[in-house]
Amino acid sequence: MHSDAQKEAFTWLSMIPALEQFPSHVVMAVLVAVLILIAGAVATLKLKAAGDSTVPDGTLTYRNFFEIVAEKLYDLTEQVMGVHAAEEYFPLCATLFIFVFGCNIIGLIPGFVPPTENINVTLAAGVFVFLYYNFHGFRIHGIAYLKHFLGPVWYLAPLLLVVELMSHLFRPMTLALRLKGNIMGDHLVLETFHHLVPYVVPVIFYAMGVFVSFVQAFVFCLLTMVYISLSTSHDAH
Repeated sequence: MHSDAQKEAFTWLSMIPALEQFPSHVVMAVLVAVLILIAGAVATLKLKAAGDSTVPDGTLTYRNFFEIVAEKLYDLTEQVMGVHAAEEYFPLCATLFIFVFGCNIIGLIPGFVPPTENINVTLAAGVFVFLYYNFHGFRIHGIAYLKHFLGPVWYLAPLLLVVELMSHLFRPMTLALRLKGNIMGDHLVLETFHHLVPYVVPVIFYAMGVFVSFVQAFVFCLLTMVYISLSTSHDAH
């Protein structure tokens, strides 16, 4: 029922005639991607303007804000995946985190809906992660990657093959449903209290919405790192 209501939800972008024919979650996802590209381009220009200076700015600026975000995300990637893997997979993991967080938090702006409230967006992200880590598993280990699905004992291989395949096939769905469910629930709570008590009280739920948006992006990114690490680790094969 909620998905039907979501299709009719008002957004400022729906007032643009050329965008009326597209689903709101698609328009919102594209908008978030465009905003991220613009922010990245501005950050790049700021870094180039700063030259090779390694001295941080005295106050919080556009430049060192992005440097702090990138540093923290890289530290997390390094802790989960190791130094060498972090160098290779950090760009993908950081991009996923920023995109998911952007899709989550844009729903806190009145007149906008979070794309991650729609199962099509979250499932697409989950399927992408599934294809990505399996691709790199085969790229690194070749056909030997299939041994990961058979287990260490040959006579249990048929049973473990079924279990492992089901486990991997359910990963995109669990990623999608976890993200969708939490964002949909948070957005619904915010809307409910905003209508019941439109002043002061919603501020608490806006703060909670920011926290939920961050946590869900963090969890999605962390699980992506874990899946990539498991599929590419030499110790696991």
